[in-house]
Amino acid sequence: MYKIEEPIYFYALAIIPVMIVVFLLILWWKKSVQKKFSNPVLLEKLAPNTSTFKTTLKLIFLLIAMSFLIISLVNPKMGTKLKTVKREGVDVVFALDVSKSMLAEDIAPNRLEKAKQIISKIIDKLGSDRVGIIIYAGNAYPLLPITTDHAAGKMFLQNANPDLVSSQGTAIEEALSLAKTYYNNEEQTNKFLIIISDGEDHQEETKQMAQNIANDGIKIYTIGVGTEKGGPIPMKINGSLIGYKKDRKGETVITHRKPEILQKIAEIGNGIFIDGNKTDKPVKEIEKIIGNAQKTEFETKQFSDYKDQFQWFIGLGILFLIIDIFLFDKKTKWLRKVDLFDEEKKN
Repeated sequence: MYKIEEPIYFYALAIIPVMIVVFLLILWWKKSVQKKFSNPVLLEKLAPNTSTFKTTLKLIFLLIAMSFLIISLVNPKMGTKLKTVKREGVDVVFALDVSKSMLAEDIAPNRLEKAKQIISKIIDKLGSDRVGIIIYAGNAYPLLPITTDHAAGKMFLQNANPDLVSSQGTAIEEALSLAKTYYNNEEQTNKFLIIISDGEDHQEETKQMAQNIANDGIKIYTIGVGTEKGGPIPMKINGSLIGYKKDRKGETVITHRKPEILQKIAEIGNGIFIDGNKTDKPVKEIEKIIGNAQKTEFETKQFSDYKDQFQWFIGLGILFLIIDIFLFDKKTKWLRKVDLFDEEKKN
């Protein structure tokens, strides 16, 4: 079995016939010029060492060398055997609160960026586990379907912000309901939902939805970001601060972290509440929990193990180039002494 990695370089082989045509034209031109100044017999006496055969042989070696070097750029690969790879892991879904209160800067750089840092570092710790991301504020939306593509997860995560959600608020019930649709593997025994929020505006009604989630075998862990002291919600345009969010009375709104509901949701969901103000703490906690969980096989693939073969063609190409360099275009002395057709005797 074989495959070609860069077939586009085959087009470079078109230079071979071009070089042959150029060589023939030059050879024809030389012969024409020589006939103007001397006849073939006289030319043989004036330049007895000239060898058209050696010149042609040098061209052939050069063309062979170039062919091998071009093939090395194509990088043909040979397959040795079929390998079976089994992937196993758990399903981890993140529900990220992107409401305006998450923009408060009572922790650096702000609550939302801290939450994104935590999720990104947790994803880095995952093996072949599947990951999905939900964002919510006044409504819940799927940001990333369940997938093993962790790089895509981190890329989509960077774009998460309040502007992606049409209405403000904290629709944790919608996020919980949406999370139930993410776990599409019925054989998966370990399903984790990780909610990251400041707990602001979470309602008591979310407890019933959390219970429904838990009844489906989904473990809920909550991570709280922000401080109980709280902070104002900055209003920015193009990154420049223009003020702080105010209520109807014109007073600056102070948003506080409210961990009570988050703690209750985690308790109902057979999980735990984790303080997220220090990035390393929730990352290590979740890594430990997922690492100790039983892994379920969810994907099996067979593929051929291909090995690069370009080095052989480079070696052959260099070998023929060296031969071409040390091969002179004059007749070889010992070859001239060999009279295969007894021409000297005839003379």
